[in-house]
Amino acid sequence: MTAIPSNRLVVPILSATNFIVGVGAFVVVGLLNPLAEDLSMTTQRAGLIMVIYAMAYAVLSPVLVAVTGRLGRRRLLAAALIVFALSNLVAALATTEMVMFVSRVIAAAGAGILTPVSATVAAGLSPPEGRARALAAVFFGMTLAQVMGVPVGSFIAYTFGWRMAFGAVVGLSLPCLWLIWTRVPAGLSFTPVRLSDLMRTLGNAAHMVAVFFTSMFLGSIYVIYTYVAPLMDSTMGYGRDGISAVLLVFGIGAVVGNIIGGRITDWIGPFRTLLILSSGQVVIMPLFSTLPMSDLSLFVLCVTWASFGWAFMAAQQVRLISLDPENAPVLLSLNAAAIYVGAAVGSAVGGVALDQFGLTALGITGGLGAACAVAVLLLGQRLNARAR
Repeated sequence: MTAIPSNRLVVPILSATNFIVGVGAFVVVGLLNPLAEDLSMTTQRAGLIMVIYAMAYAVLSPVLVAVTGRLGRRRLLAAALIVFALSNLVAALATTEMVMFVSRVIAAAGAGILTPVSATVAAGLSPPEGRARALAAVFFGMTLAQVMGVPVGSFIAYTFGWRMAFGAVVGLSLPCLWLIWTRVPAGLSFTPVRLSDLMRTLGNAAHMVAVFFTSMFLGSIYVIYTYVAPLMDSTMGYGRDGISAVLLVFGIGAVVGNIIGGRITDWIGPFRTLLILSSGQVVIMPLFSTLPMSDLSLFVLCVTWASFGWAFMAAQQVRLISLDPENAPVLLSLNAAAIYVGAAVGSAVGGVALDQFGLTALGITGGLGAACAVAVLLLGQRLNARAR
């Protein structure tokens, strides 16, 4: 994509749009119980709502970005946001589980276009020396959604009903739709991508190993993060308030990491940044297997863990863009899909570790996953050097 003169409002608008996408994706976590009761679903069955969204995103995002490669970026962003908003409206009106499942597939289709395309637009509007900061700013919206989306969505669901939580996503989408249409420049110059570009990327070992790093890195984090509540309850004796405090501290660390990740990447480059972050997780996560510890020590651990974890996204996106700038939209869509694959696989691995060895094994398991991520990062760097 060819850089054009920067518009200061575009990146904040894209960040806000990704906040809405993130809330729409993760709000389900905070309202599963009332939703399941209203739709006569078991809690386990209702959990499939998130799984179906993740699977649909992973499959649809790369394909849709490829087949829409010739469309104008502004029109594509607006159309994707309309699809996402309508899918949440369908979810708010759903009376059966099948309608709910279908609505999440449609939502994944809209989100699967919005997030990677907004990243390519932000990168194209930014000078090379500020590209990482711009990408970090866009992804900040997604980070903030995970920090705020679940608790706010839960509050709305339990106060006004779960349908209002989906309705709030629809309402928030409308001003962003207007801002995209009026503030994102028309006629952005970009290199169109085709389905053949996706197939070529899937067949490129260096590129796919680079994308796989995202799944490995985030998967190692979700080994622990998925089971934070029972881990805190069992080892620290925390109840509702204590667990909420841990999640809040984690959220603060995630925001800090997202902000500093872009700056570090612009300073020392994406590969060195990712090597430091993944190596740091190898050391940090096994400490969760040493619980219990003092409250202060735990909070410092959680802030550090989250900061190292959420600082990686800007560096990884810059790294992928640098691998093949002309094919950046496809690589970024595959990277977005890899996020959900990593979360699903990491949760599954954590569940196996928990069943076989207990909660205290989660930290060591996560650390081993991070060590695998380091190995994948080094392999990807080696393959890329050979390709050149």
